[in-house]
Amino acid sequence: MRHDSTRWHRTGRTGHYYGWVRTHLRFRWLLCLCLAGTAAAGAARQPDFSSARTAAAALPQMHSLLLSHRGQLVVEYYAKGYSATRHANIKSASKSIIAALVGIAIERQIIPGVDQPIVRWFPELRKDPDPRKQTITIEDLLTMRSGLESTSGGNYGQWVSSRNWVRYALDRPMVSDPGTSMEYSTGTSHILSAILTKATKRSTHQFATEVLAKPLGFTLARWTRDRQGIYFGGNEMSMTPGQMITFGELWRNRGRAGGKQVLSSEWVDTSCRPRTRSRFDSDREYGYGWWSQTFDGHRACFAWGFGGQYIFVFRDLELVVAVTSATDMSDERRGYRRQLFDLLETHVLPVVAVVR
Repeated sequence: MRHDSTRWHRTGRTGHYYGWVRTHLRFRWLLCLCLAGTAAAGAARQPDFSSARTAAAALPQMHSLLLSHRGQLVVEYYAKGYSATRHANIKSASKSIIAALVGIAIERQIIPGVDQPIVRWFPELRKDPDPRKQTITIEDLLTMRSGLESTSGGNYGQWVSSRNWVRYALDRPMVSDPGTSMEYSTGTSHILSAILTKATKRSTHQFATEVLAKPLGFTLARWTRDRQGIYFGGNEMSMTPGQMITFGELWRNRGRAGGKQVLSSEWVDTSCRPRTRSRFDSDREYGYGWWSQTFDGHRACFAWGFGGQYIFVFRDLELVVAVTSATDMSDERRGYRRQLFDLLETHVLPVVAVVR
């Protein structure tokens, strides 16, 4: 009887053991199915930008198109003859860099604030026949509302041919009261570069390298200077497409990069807040050196340079887009700007919106 009892006991334990094994194997099988399904769903949710690459290749004026989604580079297109290491002249997108430098200088109390009159750095304005020039502030320069006659457009050639760019820009007659209407002018932004030079006691390039380029992990190329040695404050800066993406990511992350606050989040937010708008396109608004516009229902804060140099930041989509283009003609020519915007609205934004 003991033998039979023991055999029964062992058989019961064995049956229990095999039952546990079957349950465990069934669980693992179900877990594998779930994981496989999750992986398949994740793979299905990966955005497909093949049509964006095809559309980019169809635009002969475009040199590069880079898309960064959630901090990951998902598209890297270069036209023939262009590459990741080739620098591009970002033209007036430089103004957004200058505005960032002003923000950093204010945060470090090198410049007192945006409401500071520029006569502090140019006391000769007290002798100008038009007293309104004494009331022009840093904010007026950042928002292109200085009231000074523009040095861009038809006036550009004469301005850059002058012996002193800063003096020439400040000597322009007033066409409106400071802080009222927008008068797009590269000379206005160049005055900001002169103020940075005076306030920081170093060149704009040196300051930009120290407070912006190094924290972002890249080397900033030197660019054009005027006859007094002041770096061009609003044109001719050179960056690789990847550096443009890195700068855009700084804006997407509200001033943070590499775990550090390079620029205050408040400055990033206020830079993209519209304060005026283009006289030529009422849908296009302007903040502190940055444009803003809605594309396919998504608001973008963007840097923009002649010919089609762009850094778009779509914070709601966690998307940064960098575009470089030919600089020998306006992006208005041959409908290129519209084609570029159509590329965004048709082949990029809807794809990203599905997976956000």
